[in-house]
Amino acid sequence: MKIAMIGTGYVGLVSGVCFSDFGHEVVCVDKDPQKIEMLTRGEVPIYEPGLDTLMAKNVAAGRLSFTMDLTAALEGAQAVFIAVGTPTRRGDGHADLTYVMAAAEEIATTADHHTVIVTKSTVPVGTNKQVEHVIRKTNPDLDFDVASNPEFLREGAAIDDFMKPDRVVVGVQNERAAAVMAEIYRPLYLRDFPIVTTDLESAEMIKYAANAFLATKITFINEIAALCERVGADVKQVSKGMGMDGRIGNKFLHAGPGYGGSCFPKDTKALARIGQDHAVPMQITETVISVNEEVKRRMVDKLRDLCDGSFNGKTIGILGVTFKPNTDDMRDAPSLTIVPALVGGGAKVRVTDPQGKHEGEALLPGVTWVEDAYKAAHKADLLVILTEWNEFRALDLKKLARKMVSPRLADLRNIYSVKDAKRAGFEAYESIGRSGLEPQVE
Repeated sequence: MKIAMIGTGYVGLVSGVCFSDFGHEVVCVDKDPQKIEMLTRGEVPIYEPGLDTLMAKNVAAGRLSFTMDLTAALEGAQAVFIAVGTPTRRGDGHADLTYVMAAAEEIATTADHHTVIVTKSTVPVGTNKQVEHVIRKTNPDLDFDVASNPEFLREGAAIDDFMKPDRVVVGVQNERAAAVMAEIYRPLYLRDFPIVTTDLESAEMIKYAANAFLATKITFINEIAALCERVGADVKQVSKGMGMDGRIGNKFLHAGPGYGGSCFPKDTKALARIGQDHAVPMQITETVISVNEEVKRRMVDKLRDLCDGSFNGKTIGILGVTFKPNTDDMRDAPSLTIVPALVGGGAKVRVTDPQGKHEGEALLPGVTWVEDAYKAAHKADLLVILTEWNEFRALDLKKLARKMVSPRLADLRNIYSVKDAKRAGFEAYESIGRSGLEPQVE
């Protein structure tokens, strides 16, 4: 089957590469000439483990190509996926559908045979009906169907998520569209991965509801962590005990400095706005958004306390600035709240991140980038673990402590323990939802 994929951002590129690995012929389309040139050279514009190898394999096999020419991409295509950005619209929290509707119009003026037009982008409920309306208005004679196929890809594990999904959600209006979508996902059906077929609106809602629920779990455990610090409980033990309950599960119960990334902040805001527009306030989701911002501010207070009440004149090393490990994505990362607060407070900040420098240099002005954790710790007053990259999970804590002016560690991902820090010579250690070390008295 031939598939056209409009958009070579994170979702579009990963989906296009994986569909080609299923055996489909996939043409990825983008208006950015630099991005298409880069992809044609075999270079991947995003960091996602394994994506470069899989892309090269399918390009070599002749199943995957890249172009700016939508007409050529649509020629003979049975399905065209819209996988363009839907950023939060300034001022009202809505998802900005400008790129989605522009893609729909271009498809309408270009397609000349029956095609299933599939929305892969995350869009508010009712968007696929709007896409249908735009296409019919632009080209009343076009024979087409509309389908909704939201993505559920975790950055850093996207290929595995695509190839071994918990479920595939497909929203359709008729059997003709359902048959095309079934053929596209046939390799997964043959391996017994669940394919959930719904109406358009339910498919759109599933995406938002799922992400809002996961954001709620993260925010809930972060609130519990704050309480644990006050009452002397250990949030890691609390999370473990909660997660053993099959009704709750152990995923997304890891306390930290708040959620970020390309999905949860955007999707929770959009769901809250959808609820307001339909007079059904999403009160839990609205609270989650508010509490998540408060969590980030609470981290700043925690770091200030470790700096004796002021960042001014302090040297602080930051380990990790991407919103999670195994990605270069900085969107809504906690670092974008925390690091500027340190710089604004007068601190000299050193930053290291295995993949974050490319985006981080523009987003985090006033910091110094260094190669590794040990350089970040050199003559520092405080060291902060913000992102749990594997490189930071087995550090030589004694070596770090010896390099510092005042060995103090803020472990905002709970990688180490109080015992580890004390044994290594840290005079103060703070984590999330656990008791820290008091400064050593000579």
